[in-house]
Amino acid sequence: MDSLEIIIKKNRAIINKCIKSYFSTLKEHSRLRTAMMYGVSNGGKRMRPFLVIELGKFLKIPKISYLNLATAIEFIHCYSLIHDDLPQMDNDNFRRGRLTTHKKFDEATAILAGSSLYCLAIEILSSKKTHPDSDIRSDLCRLISEYSGIKGLAQGQSFDIIFENKYASKKQILNTYMLKTSKLFEISLICPFIMKKSSKKTINNARVYGRNLGIIYQIVDDLLDLDGDFKEIGKTSGKDRKSKKNTLVEKIGREASIQLCYELANEATCRKKIFGSKHLPFKNLIYNLITRKI
Repeated sequence: MDSLEIIIKKNRAIINKCIKSYFSTLKEHSRLRTAMMYGVSNGGKRMRPFLVIELGKFLKIPKISYLNLATAIEFIHCYSLIHDDLPQMDNDNFRRGRLTTHKKFDEATAILAGSSLYCLAIEILSSKKTHPDSDIRSDLCRLISEYSGIKGLAQGQSFDIIFENKYASKKQILNTYMLKTSKLFEISLICPFIMKKSSKKTINNARVYGRNLGIIYQIVDDLLDLDGDFKEIGKTSGKDRKSKKNTLVEKIGREASIQLCYELANEATCRKKIFGSKHLPFKNLIYNLITRKI
């Protein structure tokens, strides 16, 4: 079996090719299209597509189906990053070592680019190539719409803004993480099982893994914001502390945060069949994330 790093690299190349191929089918050649391409083509590990692809292969889902799903979810993720970087949100000038979309173009174009990427994602999920069963396609669209809005990404971003410069409890911070970061990981893990019409128990196991992975991912991101340099993290470090943003690391400390990560990883991988299997990359992934090896 290839190392985790090699698997991630291979899957990143696959999804990058899918993204490039999809944009080549768009006839509209405009500033908006260019901004959309810029927003999805500025690097990144493609962690969410990685999860979809690996589960898709394991579940023997048709390749075109899981690649469509992976592409759609990455478009959702990139849309959220474009909007997250805006001055009214996190006000970031750099993302992955390059100018953010609104700095490269302008704020209005960035807003439109993010919104259009979301629309493209729904368009892909609605395609018969993604799944022949219209009910399954409907379920995928519903879940992603639900988790992108007030029950997920948007609400998490709202809480992130509301609690800036204000008191937030540990519970409130964790809830923000689960909405803003975990929900898209949950989507990446739940949707392949929806495609296979898996049991509620199996889907719930995927949800737990995605939830915990997302919290760990955010905690590690907070640690990198404190410790990382520009070359390592691709953006200005120390912004969270300067803007007095509530983070779990600031709330409970570095050691307690790392300990929580291991507790969450243990819970996520305690079921050996899929997420705790030594023959699949999921267990290795979540522990390597804690130690920043990926």
